[in-house]
Amino acid sequence: MFKALFRLPRTIWLIGLISLCNDSASEMLYPIIPLYVSSVLMAGPRALGIIEGIAEATASLLKLFSGVIMDHSRRAKPWIVFGYSLAGFGRPLIAFAASWWWVLCIRFADRVGKGLRTSPRDALLASCADPEQRGLAFGLHRAMDNAGAVIGPLAAFGLLAWGMPLKDIFLWAALPAIACLCFSLGIRDEGTAKRQMPHPGFDWRLRGMPPPFKKYLVIVALFALGNSSNMFLLLRAGEIGVPTQQIPLLWAAVSTIAMLCSVPLSALSDKLGRAPVLLGGYILYALLYLGMGGIGDNVVALFCLFGCYGLFMGATEGVEKAFVADLVPEEQRGTAFGWFNLIAGIALLPASTVFGLLYQSISPGCAFLFSSGCSLLAAVLLLKFFVVPAWAT
Repeated sequence: MFKALFRLPRTIWLIGLISLCNDSASEMLYPIIPLYVSSVLMAGPRALGIIEGIAEATASLLKLFSGVIMDHSRRAKPWIVFGYSLAGFGRPLIAFAASWWWVLCIRFADRVGKGLRTSPRDALLASCADPEQRGLAFGLHRAMDNAGAVIGPLAAFGLLAWGMPLKDIFLWAALPAIACLCFSLGIRDEGTAKRQMPHPGFDWRLRGMPPPFKKYLVIVALFALGNSSNMFLLLRAGEIGVPTQQIPLLWAAVSTIAMLCSVPLSALSDKLGRAPVLLGGYILYALLYLGMGGIGDNVVALFCLFGCYGLFMGATEGVEKAFVADLVPEEQRGTAFGWFNLIAGIALLPASTVFGLLYQSISPGCAFLFSSGCSLLAAVLLLKFFVVPAWAT
């Protein structure tokens, strides 16, 4: 497997390095933005909710737009360069914000950058990798992305422990932005530019997409409805007894497990097929959410379940995207990734809203049971539409 990794095209490695640097900066700042908004700008939870709600909704909508544009232009590099640069060089400006409205504008720009780059980047990754190595390529990207999610919180923890002011930490985020720009300028549109395919008109509709892809989107939507914000897992950890200062380190440990598992599990999907590996991930998610709901105050069991969550991430994040690339022709991949990212992102709002209502109004166990049920239903549909037909033939 290691030989196959190093034989992957240069562009795939560059995209992975960009994600590592970008996520290091993003995850370094994300945990301290609420602290900065509340303690320095003197704004409350309502302001934070407005900031994050507008930012995430914007990113989800733009992922479809950028995917459609990418299919028309056959160019991914400009969107990748602009998207990462807008986000990377915008984040340090939070240090100069005089009110939470300025933070909203900067977070909005950050999510615009994410929305514009994500679908073209995924389509370029799929085009650069041979079909038999597509899972490995997406697994490498997710592993490096999760590596950034480990480095970022640890860097923030170290800088705060060193006594660095919050404003100065935001300024340090400019260094990863420079690295992202340098790496992104080295990307070539080799996977898409080398094939002289006709340029389609602008069409964002699902009507022309292959039927298996539409079935897959239904499964993704159903699973996403139960895939609420990870903040609820951290909330549950605090309720069970994990000290507040250790919760960021617990999440860094989850990202570490995901980083270590992404490459081998995604590569396994190249051999066994995407659906069986994804099916295992969905079932694991259902079981661990059942466990989170009925865990009581067992901290040891909690750590084991968080470890399983890292394993779930490693088994699904790269495989889900490789599956998208398998189900659609190359000339429709940008739009297909746009729809996939849009559905997964938009569903986070109702998923978290329903989960929060059940958590607060009834019980944590009821909320986790709901998410587990959605995952099991998605697994049943995946088994019906993709796994059983493969076995039957």
